[in-house]
Amino acid sequence: MTASARPRYKFRDYLSPRVLTMLALGFSSGLPFNLVGNTLGYWLRDEHTTLKAIGFISWVGIAYSLKFLWAPFLDRTRVPVLGRLGRRRGWILLTQLFVGAGLIAMAILGTGHGLGVLGAVALVVAFSASTQDVATDAWRIESSRNRDDLGLLTSAYTFGFRTALLGTEAVILPIAQRIGWNASYAVYGALIGIGIIACLYATEPAQADEVMARKQASAPLSTTRGIFDAIAGPFIAFFKAHGANAVLMLLAISLFQLPNFVSGPMYNPMYVDMGLTKDMVGAVRGSFGLVGVFIGVAAGGYLSLRLGLMRAVIVGCFGQMFGTALYAVLPYAHDPVTFAVIMGVDNFAIAMAGVTLVAYMSSLTSLGYTATQYALLSSTYAWAGKILKGFSGAAVESMAAQLGLMNAYAAFFIGCGAIGVPALILFALLARRQARLSVNPS
Repeated sequence: MTASARPRYKFRDYLSPRVLTMLALGFSSGLPFNLVGNTLGYWLRDEHTTLKAIGFISWVGIAYSLKFLWAPFLDRTRVPVLGRLGRRRGWILLTQLFVGAGLIAMAILGTGHGLGVLGAVALVVAFSASTQDVATDAWRIESSRNRDDLGLLTSAYTFGFRTALLGTEAVILPIAQRIGWNASYAVYGALIGIGIIACLYATEPAQADEVMARKQASAPLSTTRGIFDAIAGPFIAFFKAHGANAVLMLLAISLFQLPNFVSGPMYNPMYVDMGLTKDMVGAVRGSFGLVGVFIGVAAGGYLSLRLGLMRAVIVGCFGQMFGTALYAVLPYAHDPVTFAVIMGVDNFAIAMAGVTLVAYMSSLTSLGYTATQYALLSSTYAWAGKILKGFSGAAVESMAAQLGLMNAYAAFFIGCGAIGVPALILFALLARRQARLSVNPS
């Protein structure tokens, strides 16, 4: 579709029931992400937990990078009883119920029963949340009418997701300051109800159901052929569709989010060690951070349409690297203005990069294998960062012994920005190959 032929969306299109449903489902997906990640680290640091332990407990997020292992079963099966809602909505609702119950369990247990127990419950929440993401991403892609419509739903999803992230890393801080971390987690566990209402209101994507019905008829899951198609079919189809570039795509995607993931566990402990209050951090995140996110989401969608998905991803990659490295300034100039500027720039860059990457990955999937293929891609972009982030606390403590704590934080964030360079190079190489292919398609 040429640029002139693309539909011009009006404001009312952004308020359509389908888009608002996607917004709420995006919020539901984003809600648990920080509560078993960076915000959990803030809670633990408040309880005087070591940086090394905070880094290690962040490994519960590895569940997000393994979801491709069980995604095939979401493509081919319905949840008992709740499956009446449809293949996608049944799984979404089941996982939402587990996420909400798990967050409330974390609130009840707290740190008084030991880090092992709290970490085990956080792992259950992370597993349920990652499964929710599989089903929600499939609903988003399969409900799209074309690539531009996919961009519209992706933007709505990202707005909802990023709003939840801000709520769980900004708004929660002044709440925790007043009612404590345990009660705050209970409040956020109840907020999963927003996603539950959206799930019940949503419409199951009919076109995808027809494709899956044909697959079930030709290769039932109870047969060897059906099992093979459910597990191996999505991966075979992906590598067949993208040929020699498939491995390069997966490698580039796996390195894209390294700056964001590896640096993530150390933001909140740094704020605690710098003496920043929860009210100040929450106020900056909820103002400058919020504005940065929304402008970044809009910029990511605009760049994807104007520059094309590949070039937009490259711009997003560079912006994310710069935003992460900028935090190296904060240990030396942590006045409110500097903090606000850095937070705004970083949130803009991360949101822009996130939209461009999600739109790019979504464009690589095939109908009939949507959940598994997108789970493969989104797991790929998470696995390296989720593993490496566990060593973030140990890295800072190791450098602190030689440089001092604040200098160690500065060096750490510069290093986190720099580890985005390989992804930048790989996406540039993919863009060059894509340009050559468009000139010489044979």
